[in-house]
Amino acid sequence: MRDTEIMDLYWARDERAIHETQHRYGRYCYSIAYHILKDREDSDECVNDTWLRAWNVIPPKRPERLELFLGTITRNLSFDKWKGKHAMKRGSGEMTVALDELVECVPDRHNTEEEVEAAELERLINEFLHSLPEKECNVFLRRYWYVEEYSEIAKRYGIKLNTVKTMLFRTRTRLKDFLEKEGVAL
Repeated sequence: MRDTEIMDLYWARDERAIHETQHRYGRYCYSIAYHILKDREDSDECVNDTWLRAWNVIPPKRPERLELFLGTITRNLSFDKWKGKHAMKRGSGEMTVALDELVECVPDRHNTEEEVEAAELERLINEFLHSLPEKECNVFLRRYWYVEEYSEIAKRYGIKLNTVKTMLFRTRTRLKDFLEKEGVAL
């Protein structure tokens, strides 16, 4: 079933919308959750919560890209669950490492007081990502959106592990410089 047809089911408040969404995007959302949580049960829970959140938001919201909309919900729910499980301890997991790598070039969202500033930061990061060569952008997104390990990224793109690390370091440095030039306080 196409996204427009699934959206029509949501707007008609037809419960088949959830079944069709799960059928079309279940593996995609599970993959996002699992890369963040590394736990099958927690990942399943986040995916199920994604369907509930989508049901509660559509309508009135009508997302332009259902896949991106669902992925964002899953990612946010997974981060929230991860933070909840690790609130009292900072483990050596991939999530902590990935977030620590970004701390120097992207300000903490809790420090951004205005919604407008958060939206502007998002716009600037997207502008930066669109300026990157496709492979570099994909490697960056695989690390910081999907929270994949360096070794997974290297295998996916057929490049050396050190190449991935160097590429990400340079991209983070360029992102930091770009944001500073745009007036973002880091």
